[in-house]
Amino acid sequence: MRMTSVLDRMTRSMVAGLLAGLFAAGGFLAWRVVKPPAVVTGTARVIDGDSLEVGGHEIRLAGIDAPEFRQTCLGARGQEPCGRQARDALVRMVGTGRLDCTIVDRDRYDRDVALCRRDGRDVNGDMVRAGHAVAYGRYESEEAEARSERRGVWATRFERPADWRARHPRND
Repeated sequence: MRMTSVLDRMTRSMVAGLLAGLFAAGGFLAWRVVKPPAVVTGTARVIDGDSLEVGGHEIRLAGIDAPEFRQTCLGARGQEPCGRQARDALVRMVGTGRLDCTIVDRDRYDRDVALCRRDGRDVNGDMVRAGHAVAYGRYESEEAEARSERRGVWATRFERPADWRARHPRND
């Protein structure tokens, strides 16, 4: 047997093995990176002003940023629990009925990021319009409306949630 023939077979065998390994790794990655369902529907359990759980999916409301649960704002009567107020507003908005959330992304904490509707109303936009959240890549006109009408946090002196989080890092 010629030496080049042996080398050719060895090379083909190595290439075949590499390809098989790549396909197996690709299959594993495809299994690990499961695309979330397009729509999640169900009754919501509110976590805070921009996070909730629906049908076993932890969801972050897309395009908004609500005050953190422990965050306070300075209102006319002193410190106000604007983070708790945001959570309570979201509880009222989603109620106990069916919520339809369209998944648009995943965040760095592996949560679904979604646009949610209740009875045809845009919950995300309503939170910003009511002044219980600020625009975060969407809903700028709703924020401008809330600001001009001094609704929610816009009736107080407050720190934007992202800035507040930077000054109060979580220890988890």
